[in-house]
Amino acid sequence: MNTPIIEIADLSKSYGKARGIEHLNLEIDQGEIFGFIGPNGAGKSTTIRILMNMIFPTSGSARIMGMDVIKETKKIKRQVGYIPSDANAYSSMDVLEFLTYCLHFYDVTDGEGKITELSELFKLDLSRKIADLSLGNRKKVSIIQSLLHSPKLLILDEPTTGLDPLMQSVFFDLLRSENMKGMTIFFSSHILGEVQMLCKRVAIIKEGKIIQVEDIDNLRKKQLKKVSVEFAEKADKDSFNIQGVENMINRGDNTLSFMYSGNLNILISYLTGKKLVNIMIEEPSLDEIFMHYYKN
Repeated sequence: MNTPIIEIADLSKSYGKARGIEHLNLEIDQGEIFGFIGPNGAGKSTTIRILMNMIFPTSGSARIMGMDVIKETKKIKRQVGYIPSDANAYSSMDVLEFLTYCLHFYDVTDGEGKITELSELFKLDLSRKIADLSLGNRKKVSIIQSLLHSPKLLILDEPTTGLDPLMQSVFFDLLRSENMKGMTIFFSSHILGEVQMLCKRVAIIKEGKIIQVEDIDNLRKKQLKKVSVEFAEKADKDSFNIQGVENMINRGDNTLSFMYSGNLNILISYLTGKKLVNIMIEEPSLDEIFMHYYKN
């Protein structure tokens, strides 16, 4: 059995009164594109900074490729690419100077060729000063820098910030291509549509705790349903009393919409005999599933 490329065991980080992360346990297999989703402040960046040995955990442990992230960080970083959310670089350099400087950290034989190839792919002017770049172009620099040494693992923290839709599409195509060649990708984001397009498996983090690890397809197939019922007369949501109904809202006088996590046969039986005009039961979107977990 292959060793997971990322192993997190009972990992916690306390910032005193401020919340960090609490008792995280997670394993990511080699070759996955794994999603790490939660709103800003949920603990995603804290987790990633521990993995990159930028901050120390309060307790617990983390390993990458079987190596301890604190004790063996130099070995790890030679095989890991990292795109931070803030995408900072040496502002006094131009893009080519900075990327060439980054090559010295790795034993890369075709570095100049890779810089040219990726800069053309992302339409990035290598002669521009980093200080003069927009946020989107600084993010392109960060993306290219993270891939120069063909890492085995790519860790992404909100990587699309500042990229326009066209460049996002180019970036996602590149990630899929690199994954097909064997690269593992750990994709942290609060934008669920991105995770849905790329990832097969996700962890949902809420208030510093992982509350669910699941295949995206399985999340959609869970019992949770999105229901809309149109009645022949005015609908009173206060009288709609059935276990499993959540987040109910009125849509006009005669229509109730809600999420339902109970047995569908019980719901249909409850509605039998009531004067209905229409009923719609459908799979919720990933955003709706996500919000369901957060509201509960």
